[in-house]
Amino acid sequence: MKAYNWGILGTGNIAHKFARALMLLDNANLYAVGSRDAGRAADFASEFGFNRYYGSYEEMMADPGVEVIYISSPHSHHLEHTLLALRNGKHVLCEKPMSITAKESIRMAEEARSRGLFLMEALWPPFQPSYQKAAEILDSGRMGRLLHMRGKFAFESPYDPELRTYSLALGGGSLLDIGIYPVMDILRYMGEPESVVASSVLSPTGADESTSVIFRFSDGRMAEAYSSFANMAGVSTEFNCEKGNLILTRGRDRTQHLIIELPNDTDDRIFTPPAQGYQYEAAEVMSCLDRGQTESAVVPLSFSITLAKVLDLVRTRAGIRYPGRDS
Repeated sequence: MKAYNWGILGTGNIAHKFARALMLLDNANLYAVGSRDAGRAADFASEFGFNRYYGSYEEMMADPGVEVIYISSPHSHHLEHTLLALRNGKHVLCEKPMSITAKESIRMAEEARSRGLFLMEALWPPFQPSYQKAAEILDSGRMGRLLHMRGKFAFESPYDPELRTYSLALGGGSLLDIGIYPVMDILRYMGEPESVVASSVLSPTGADESTSVIFRFSDGRMAEAYSSFANMAGVSTEFNCEKGNLILTRGRDRTQHLIIELPNDTDDRIFTPPAQGYQYEAAEVMSCLDRGQTESAVVPLSFSITLAKVLDLVRTRAGIRYPGRDS
């Protein structure tokens, strides 16, 4: 089994989670970390045992030893940093959302394809054991036809214009930060919607504090997605089927629950993957590279582009604007 040299761009919270996950994989070498602050890069490298650290992203990209880059910078910089990595011959796993707009996602995909390099959006749910079990049950026909979905992701993040979550310049707002999850789930299981109705509560910066969406499909089915920084509604995806319901939830301790509701039976299955399950994304990247593939069948670039287009549409309907990105 080939071992791959990973580089991590950025040293924020999600980078820490991903580094811990990489440590669980025998074929992942914690090779390099890059930051705009050499001191932060040095501290990060020391904490996780990276071989090298760099005080600029460009220096890390120029290192020929780096094979795969995980992009963990703010949403607003995903396009810039992914193109930088690809143009330096690196494979890329880019944190979600892959970009602010579908136009940017398409540009990233075209760059990767033209260079024969791997690119995947780091969408966490499809690789989790609870989601995979839910998909297995839905595919088996045991629950009957999927008729409706409802997804939510909400937690309290008091308004502060200095926070990334409320900064339009950094791609802030609940929709792109956490609303992407219920929207993604709906697209995966119900396909592209025929119509979209959306409404947002905007913060003083213009970033959406809360967003609610109703999707309608050509066959008459409907789905709902909700995201918010204003309450503790939590994280769940509900599948309403002909014969019962499946409910996926995730607690504050990241424990995953799959609740199976049938007329005469209820089952709660608990999953507790190590490192919160981030290692599964990295394992998928390396598995694809082992097979000479430049896209993942689990999260293909076509899905990421469709997701970005739907998010663009939701933003248009809800009145969310990112100055300089929506032209």
